[in-house]
Amino acid sequence: MPLDPPTIPTASPAPQVSVVVPVFNEAGAAPDLAREIAGAFAGQTVEILFVDDCSRDDTRERLAALKSEIPTLRLLAHSANSGQSRAVRTGVLAARGDIIVTLDGDGQNDPADAPKLVDALRAGPPDLALVGGERVKRQDNAAKKIASRIGNGVRRRLLRDTANDTGCGLKAFRREAFLRLPYFDHIHRYLPALMLREGYTTLFLPVGHRPRTSGASKYTNLGRLWASASDLAGVMWLQSRARRPGPVIEL
Repeated sequence: MPLDPPTIPTASPAPQVSVVVPVFNEAGAAPDLAREIAGAFAGQTVEILFVDDCSRDDTRERLAALKSEIPTLRLLAHSANSGQSRAVRTGVLAARGDIIVTLDGDGQNDPADAPKLVDALRAGPPDLALVGGERVKRQDNAAKKIASRIGNGVRRRLLRDTANDTGCGLKAFRREAFLRLPYFDHIHRYLPALMLREGYTTLFLPVGHRPRTSGASKYTNLGRLWASASDLAGVMWLQSRARRPGPVIEL
């Protein structure tokens, strides 16, 4: 059995944008978030892919019940919990749009900000591969904000990725560019650096941030710090091994 799902064939027109939302135990937030996403992209040809990372609550059932209400909703499900990055990759592999938008499944990213990231990506030069959100007026506790500020500062200094907030789940990027990147767990926090490594450019725009109204965070500051140390070393190694050929000419 393949590890990753193939693109699901369909007779409907290909969407312009695929919105990918990884969820794990987000039964309280996911249904309203799906409705908000559909409203934010009303009038556009989009598909909304929720990837359930083997939730232990009824997230999957609540989302499945929305499929008649939101015809563009697709629901993919992992058979084993595999983490946020794998859920994002599952969604991207199954997506049919050339542009991918990702949002966190807890509802703290505001879907109303997503179309402006897509518009900026479309309006940019051909080498612009990612437009990321930078959260303003973050609605998190002081400890999380301080840890995030320190982590972002260290990462930006070591990787020189020009990103102030890679922890923001709201991003728009080109599907083809994402699939060129080396995959590893927690890759979603290093997309800007990896895009630059491949010769693409990135852009960042301010976006809103909302308080969590249900569920609980899946990360702790200590757990994130432990993972970040090895991840940073790995991405620095990848950067050191990058050799770009410049423009490729077919003879």
